Amino acid sequence: MQEMQIDSIRLSLMNYQRVVILKEKTSDRYLPIWIGPAEAESIAVKLQDVATPRPLTHDLLNLVITSLGGEVSHIVVSDLMDDTFYAKIHIQLNGNTYEIDCRPSDAIALAVRVKVPIYAEETVLDKAGVALDKETNRPYATGGEVNGEDKEQMTEDDLKKLSAFKELIEGLDLEDFERKRS
Repeated sequence: MQEMQIDSIRLSLMNYQRVVILKEKTSDRYLPIWIGPAEAESIAVKLQDVATPRPLTHDLLNLVITSLGGEVSHIVVSDLMDDTFYAKIHIQLNGNTYEIDCRPSDAIALAVRVKVPIYAEETVLDKAGVALDKETNRPYATGGEVNGEDKEQMTEDDLKKLSAFKELIEGLDLEDFERKRS
């Protein structure tokens, strides 16, 4: 499992879909996850510390968990099957740990509210994690090794397997990521 951080939330100009870009904390590997507009707004509102007059859905979820005596410890992007990501919210309650299945967008929206770590399983990063070659600006499959020498360029077949992310991956611009961090 690798700890991730939110790098950015983007809007595809081709289809107006939103995508949250998670970045591995210890390397230059990225995980793009398509999300709905409401979840994108919920994440962005909290990241920008915008006050809302009433609790949003993810604020309400946090209130329910804490009112019942529970505490969110972390979230995990746990699987990727047929272009669909899966996540789990880990909740501590009365000395027990509960794993609640959910969409990654909901888990991330909750995680930013309660300021808990976001993780991704290595198998998910192996399937959908991408890094950009600094010389060619082309994406390459990471397979767990990002800053090492064994970069493996993504083949067209690899890109087809990630069909939902092909447009985003091809449009990633390393210079754009660097500008956003500045």
